[in-house]
Formats: sequence, C-alpha cells, structure tokens
Amino acid sequence: MGNLTMSNFTRLLPLLLALLAAFAPAPAMAERIRDLGQFEGLRANQLTGYGVVVGLQGTGDNNLAYVTEAMRGVSGRLGLPLPPGVSPTLRNAAAVIVTAELPAFAKPGQRIDITVSTLGQSSSLRGGALILTPLYGADGQIYAMAQGNVAVGG
Repeated sequence: MGNLTMSNFTRLLPLLLALLAAFAPAPAMAERIRDLGQFEGLRANQLTGYGVVVGLQGTGDNNLAYVTEAMRGVSGRLGLPLPPGVSPTLRNAAAVIVTAELPAFAKPGQRIDITVSTLGQSSSLRGGALILTPLYGADGQIYAMAQGNVAVGG
C-alpha cells in the first residue's frame, strides 16, 4: 500500500494539480473607487465665449459687423474710442468662438485648454492673439477668462 508506482502517480497528478490550483493564492485585482463610479452632480462643465483674435497679417475677416463692434469696445476700454462713423478695415482681426471644458474639481487660477474657432471668413488664425475673452457656463455665469497667443494645430 505504501508503494506508489509510476502509473498510480500519473493518475493522481491531475488531481494534485487541480487541488494546488484551487488553493494557490490569486493576485489581488484592485480598482480605484474613482474609476468605478462617480458622484452625482460632479462633472466637467462646458464653457463658451465670443472673442476677437488680432494680429493676423491680412488673413482676418472682411466686413463682419461683430468684429467692428468688438474692436470698438476694446479700443474704448483701452482709452482710444473710435469716432462715430469710422469703420476700420479689419483684415488683421477675426471674430471667434472660444470653447473649453472646466474639470469638476478645477481650482481658482488653474489653467485649462481652450479651442478657438473662426466665425467669419478668416482664412487663418496663425500668428494671432486672442483678446481677453470671458467664458460662460450654461447658467450664464463667467467661470474663466481666456487670453493669449493662438497656437494653430496641424
């Protein structure tokens, strides 16, 4: 009874391997709670604003009334109001819509990426600079301000 022959061993081997596999510790799989669910009401917010890009070297809008009025407002805020009846040629400026996604846990002063898209007939925004533009949430409140040089992607 104490003799274990090779044929008996080969019959018991699958059983031993099955028992070993059943009781062997498995690697623990861990997931962050943040990856499994989300808090209700916490989500990124879409922001939108209208602005003007200047410094376009002749690739801006032709005769878009919005650009003219926006430039009138900008020059007025800078202390250089345009005289009534003067309509500047604005081939170096373009009306744009600015969009962004504000993360749910954004902190005051945190930088976010924005997308700038032309509204008129501007052929390129390359080399331009976005004038300070407020970005509004769906509730009409200002949540961010956008300003700076425009980087044109591929």
